[in-house]
Formats: sequence, C-alpha cells, structure tokens
Amino acid sequence: MTDYSKLYIDGSWVPSTGSDTIDVENPSTEEIIATIPAGTKEDVDKAVAAAKAAFKTWSQTTKEERGKYIQAIAEGLAARSEEIAQTISDEMGMPIMFANLIQAGLPVGNFAGYVQILDEFPFEETVGNSLVVREPVGVVGAITPWNYPLHQIVNKTAPALAAGNCVVLKPSEVTPLDAFILAEVIDSAGLPAGVFNLVTGTGPVVGEAIASHPDVDMVSFTGSTRAGKRVSELGAQTVKRVHLELGGKSANVILDDADLNAVVPAGVTFGCYLNSGQTCSALTRMLVPRDKQDEVVAIAKATAESLTVGPGSSDANLGPLVSATQRDRVRGYIQKGIDEGATLVTGGVEPPEGLDKGYFVKPTIFADVTKDMTIAQEEIFGPVLVIMPYDSEDEAVEIANSTIYGLSGGVQSGDLERAKAFARRLRTGQVEVNGGGFNIQAPFGGYKQSGNGRELGKFGLEEFTEIKSMQLPA
Repeated sequence: MTDYSKLYIDGSWVPSTGSDTIDVENPSTEEIIATIPAGTKEDVDKAVAAAKAAFKTWSQTTKEERGKYIQAIAEGLAARSEEIAQTISDEMGMPIMFANLIQAGLPVGNFAGYVQILDEFPFEETVGNSLVVREPVGVVGAITPWNYPLHQIVNKTAPALAAGNCVVLKPSEVTPLDAFILAEVIDSAGLPAGVFNLVTGTGPVVGEAIASHPDVDMVSFTGSTRAGKRVSELGAQTVKRVHLELGGKSANVILDDADLNAVVPAGVTFGCYLNSGQTCSALTRMLVPRDKQDEVVAIAKATAESLTVGPGSSDANLGPLVSATQRDRVRGYIQKGIDEGATLVTGGVEPPEGLDKGYFVKPTIFADVTKDMTIAQEEIFGPVLVIMPYDSEDEAVEIANSTIYGLSGGVQSGDLERAKAFARRLRTGQVEVNGGGFNIQAPFGGYKQSGNGRELGKFGLEEFTEIKSMQLPA
C-alpha cells in the first residue's frame, strides 16, 4: 500500500521539515481518504539542491540511456494502471470507467510515447557553418493541477526527463495521491537520485518557493490564469523560463450545414461535460445560427437530461466536482447566469436528486446567452453549457474570439474544407474540426491569456531544451 506520509527527495522517501499536513478528500463521499505532508520552503530548497547536483551527470547521459529509463517508467505505470485509475477516481471523482480510459490510459500511453519521440528527436543540426544543438534547460519546477492530475504531471515530467533535465514536482494538493504512485514507479526504475523529486504542499508555500527559487531554471505550470500570472511574476525576478497552460472558454461553432442530430449531442456530452466540465479545453460555448437555436436547444436539453450523475464508484456519465469550493463556485456562476437574464434550459443550482452527499452539480444549459454575460466570458469549470446565437459567419468568428482566452475550439460543418477555413480564423491553440479526436502527439497550448508554450509530442520535448549555436570554421 502506498505511503503518503513522506516526500521523495534525492532518491529517498523523507519526512517534511514541517509538521503540518493536508487532508485529501473523496468528493463523491466527502470522506478523508489520505493525509499528505504540507511541504515547506526548506523542503523545496532540499529538492532543488538535489536536482541541481544530479543535473551535472544526468544532463550528460545519452538519449539512449535516458530512453531506457523512460521505457522502464512507462512499463511501471502500465503495470499499475488499474490502481492509478482507482486512486484518481477516489481523489477527484471521475467515474471509474472513464478514469481507466482517460486518467490512467492517457498518461501511461503518453509516457511510453516519449521513448520513440526521444529516439527520433534531432538534438543537433547544421546551419551553414554553425552546429545548432538543443541542450537541457536545467532544473525544472513542475506545478500541476487537479483535474487530470497524472496526465498533467506526465506532460511535464516525461519530456523534461527525456531532454536531460531534473525535476521538482509539486502536484495539486487536492489530488496528489497519483503523484506518489509515479514517484514509487520512478524509484523502482532506478532513476539516479535527485533527477526526480516530489514535494507536496500548497501553492502559496511550495508553489511560490519553486517559482521564485534562483536555482530553478524553468517553471512549467498548469492551472488558472490568475495563478499563472503569479508564477510569471515570481519567475521574472530571476528571468527563468516560464511555461504556462492556463484557462479556456472555448467556442464550439456549429455552421448552418452541420448535422445537428450528430454534432449537438457530441458537443454536449464530450465537448462540454467530459470530466464534469472540469477541463480547461472544454467546448463550453456552443455558437449556433440564430434560426436553428430552438432546434439546437431541444436536442441539447434532451441530451443533458439523458445523462446520469453519480459517484466515482458508479457507471455514471458525470461524477462530482472535485471539492466543496469548486461546487459552490460553479453554482454561483449558474445563479449569475439566471440573474443576468440567460434562459435556463435545464439543470440549475439545486443538487441532483438523491445526491445530497458529495459535491454534485446538475448538468446545466443556458440559451439566449450574449457575449457580455459573465457566463459567456469567465471559465466556469463545471457542467455548464452556454448556447449563443449568431447571424453570420463573421459574427460567429467575432463572438468566438471575444474572450481573453484562446486554448481550444471546435467547428462543425457538412463541408470539411469550409470547416477548416473557419478554424483558421479562430485565435486559439487547437481546434476540433468535425469531431476530430484528441491527439497526444499534437501540440497542446493556447493563445492570449490561455498561456504560452506547448506540451505533448515532440513539441513538448522542445519546450524543455535550450538552443546553443556553435560557429565552426569554414
């Protein structure tokens, strides 16, 4: 059984220098399922010192050597995938079937994918009389969120290690348990001491200590835009590289030639409500031709009301939100939508019937939403879809681009070329065109206040390298 009472620093499980702890809750039952250390600045200092010392030799290893470790870690995660899925279902509430596919399946596949990416990655190229080389950045601080906890950890840790960096990880204190499993797998794989370090704790203490540490060369952060701005401020003091993957308010634009009976249910169930809407790239704004809004609303309402809500242990479509704080925040946005005059189609602020315990929210849909409404501008991070009518394609583009975010988007059309042309007009990092599936080899990241830099695939590996030019004699 995994021991959650210690930190993993310099190749060993060690107690925190502080005595405070953090309770981890099951949001389906409101029960405490584990207690973790509330790490300190001193713990971060120790982890960074270990990473800095290990970097001297780890950075000089060949990519073949690093590839063997990446392979071993991937195999270790695969062997524990059922345990990972159950752990994440318990700590964040995703129903177990989806947790197996997404919360365990994605990171296991992603880690394994970096074996081939590393093997094929061009660390050197000749440009004229220059040899241009990519080298590891150094000590990487990884600060990760609670919604896809291990997936987001792997998005940073796998490419950072593959590139030759050393890592100090702070997982979300809300869903930290999967990070302990990863640390156990890494330890069993025999990764040299100090190359990977785990320090649990809060953002204001551990996160800020990492972001401001002079010996951390790069911070990779995924979370809210507000917290990302704080990481940027702290990182700027030492001019370290800061990679940010932040919020979103993504538009799913349904063009007038789309098959509504196909695209609307998919847009509700998977585009918006996946992980109970706790997805930064969720397609939470459905833009529809004004003369088709009533038809879209009817289909969306029927879809939402056909979905089941239940605990992580069930076969429900939607689980709880991750915490009481998140549930209350989402309910507040629903009330705001009502107060500002949007039409509540289904759902609302009351808990789903029979689910008084646990942090559940009804799948909710608003119609007649205008771009000036709060629910059309701010990231809600819950199962709330807003349907917004438009009168022309130009207006649809303008509405889609009218938020501070630019992380994701969708375009649905009966004509693929028309959909692709529309997608090019969206100021966003990725666009789902006619239901195109998520691709872990494609770059993931956003425009505007959705962040900077890219994760996944070879693009994620590039993110953790520095570029050096060696001018050679002709």
